[in-house]
Amino acid sequence: MAIVGRPNVGKSTLFNRLVGKRRAIVDDTPGVTRDVREAPAQLGDLAFTLLDTAGWETAGGEALEARMRRFTERAIDSADAVLFLIDARAGIVPLDESFAGWLRKRAAKVILVANKCEGRAGQQGLAEAHGLGLGEPIPVSAEHGEGLSDLHDALSQHIEAMPDEGDEEEGEGDGEEDEAVDPKRPLLLAIVGRPNVGKSTLLNRLVGEERVLTGPEAGITRDAIRVEWEWKGRPIRLVDTAGMRRRSRIEAKLEAASVADTLDTIRLADIVVVVLDAADMADKQDLTIAGRVIDEGRALVIAVNKTDLLADDQANASRAWRKLADRLEASFAQVKDVPIVGFSALSGRGIERLMPAVFKTYDIWNKRVPTPKLNRWLREMETLHPPPLAKGRRIRLRFMTQIKRRPPTFVLQVSQPEELGDDYLRYLMNRLRDDFGLPGVPIRLTMRKPRNPFARPSRR
Repeated sequence: MAIVGRPNVGKSTLFNRLVGKRRAIVDDTPGVTRDVREAPAQLGDLAFTLLDTAGWETAGGEALEARMRRFTERAIDSADAVLFLIDARAGIVPLDESFAGWLRKRAAKVILVANKCEGRAGQQGLAEAHGLGLGEPIPVSAEHGEGLSDLHDALSQHIEAMPDEGDEEEGEGDGEEDEAVDPKRPLLLAIVGRPNVGKSTLLNRLVGEERVLTGPEAGITRDAIRVEWEWKGRPIRLVDTAGMRRRSRIEAKLEAASVADTLDTIRLADIVVVVLDAADMADKQDLTIAGRVIDEGRALVIAVNKTDLLADDQANASRAWRKLADRLEASFAQVKDVPIVGFSALSGRGIERLMPAVFKTYDIWNKRVPTPKLNRWLREMETLHPPPLAKGRRIRLRFMTQIKRRPPTFVLQVSQPEELGDDYLRYLMNRLRDDFGLPGVPIRLTMRKPRNPFARPSRR
């Protein structure tokens, strides 16, 4: 089911209403949506996949608007039904008439929807909509949720109702505490980076077709666009995100919303691929984005795009790679050996190395160390490098266990946790990483004081 119409008629608002959550960025600025965004939706007993499309315009050639229009037309041709939205308060404009003329050839699957019909402001536009030749318009208000029952009746002509199965099936959990990694659960792979480093080109190259809009213009992607994909039988949900500029350069409200969407994607992702431009691969903003990924506990892969630009100057290329490695080591001492993959997304050269690095990092991020093995290791560390004395008494390392994965998180019971010191904790974390094979992923290590079994419970 595709939602189409000219710019700024409320397509993304209706999309969010039917999906049941804010998946698309909504703003008063025309032309906010540029890519085709997809999500499962439901209206009563009708379930369907919903497509939010860019505003249809009459531009031609290779302009950005023309490329957006081609994506919209492709979504219309692939859809089983089309919701053609008009703005009833603004009335019918020439662009509506032009689009309606194009849609009349596909009239059998077109449902005409007059949006913004709350109150009396949309009555005239609703009456004018009859002249578009696409049947009876359905008055709705996407923002206020009015008219959805009439929309349900119209959709039921194209979609079969879901059978009543009694009790609802238990849905997939999204918690991170699941002990077993479900092989059927899609790996959520986010592609992030500065504007115009080739994130969308990379996604298209991976899936083997043009799924998201690309071009020389910086900042084309605004919403986080999800694409379902498989790699060697493993289900993957790729997410293309808006480019993140330095906070001081973000001025427009729309760009701030795009960056917030990207940050939400990082927080929910399993693996985050931070894409760098080979021409400037150690930019401060790149390190800021990578730092955000590490702070959120996500698994990180550094992807250097446009490496073909370095092919003609090997000496300069060697200096650039060395500078990147040095800056990563200096900036993220707590996450050593982050995988770095170089390629050209445009030509595809070297792209085959990316997904093996992603899944290797993912497996490390999901690793669990058995508690007996961990405590034998702890005794060895205590012997090789004893903890410091505190107030004339030796600090005892009592017990250690891994309480969760994704990222690997450990708890250390210490007799005097407040006296142990950050230096000794860093020593333990570095040895943990080296001895148990945990390179390139964040590690969490917290201390607790063991409970005194002889202490009397406090009385209230």
